[in-house]
Amino acid sequence: MSAQPQHYYTPEEYLDLERTAEYKSEYLAGEIIAMSGATEDHNVIALNISALLRNTFRGRPCRAYMSDMRVRVTANGLYTYPDIVAVCGLREFADTRRDTLLNPTVIFEVLSPSTEGYDRGKKFAHYGRLSSLTDYVLVAQEEVQVEHFTRQGNGWFVTALSALDQTLHLAAIESDLPLAAIYENVEFAHPDAAVPAF
Repeated sequence: MSAQPQHYYTPEEYLDLERTAEYKSEYLAGEIIAMSGATEDHNVIALNISALLRNTFRGRPCRAYMSDMRVRVTANGLYTYPDIVAVCGLREFADTRRDTLLNPTVIFEVLSPSTEGYDRGKKFAHYGRLSSLTDYVLVAQEEVQVEHFTRQGNGWFVTALSALDQTLHLAAIESDLPLAAIYENVEFAHPDAAVPAF
C-alpha cells in the first residue's frame, strides 16, 4: 500500500490559510510546518528584548516586532516568524496587509531545545539570503549566552557574550542592549547560569 501524496501548497494558499489559522505555521517549498509554543523564560526574554528596542527606537524611524510579524525570504520562498525583528528606515511588505515583512535589519531567535539546531543551521542559512539582514542574534534561555552574528562582506563574524555585565552592541540599528536587561526576571534552572563572569 502506498502513502498518500503530500499536498503541495502555493504561497497564496498558505497565506489564505495562515491569516485565519488559530496557530502559526512556517512555509517552505510547498509545505506548511506547524510551530510549537514557547516556555515562560522564552517569552520573558523576547518581551525584554522588544521593550529594550522600543525604548531605543523612540523618535527614530525604526520598528521592533515580536513573533507575530511574518518574514518572507524572497530568494527561496520561506515564510517564518522570528522571535523578534528590527528594521530601520523604509519597511517593505509583501502586500497591502502589512503582515509579511521583506527587509528585516536584525533578527533575534531565542533558542529552545527543540529548535536550536534549526535556528543555528538551515534557518540561519535561509535568513542569510536576506540582503537587508545585517545582524542575527541567538539568545539562550537556559543560561546567559548571546551569540551575535554580524554580516561582513560575504560572510559572518560572530561575537559571544556570556556575562550579565556585558552589552550587546548593534551598530546597524544604533542600539546597545545590556544582557542584565535581556535576562531580567528569567528564572534559571541552574543557580550558576546567571553568574557574571569576571
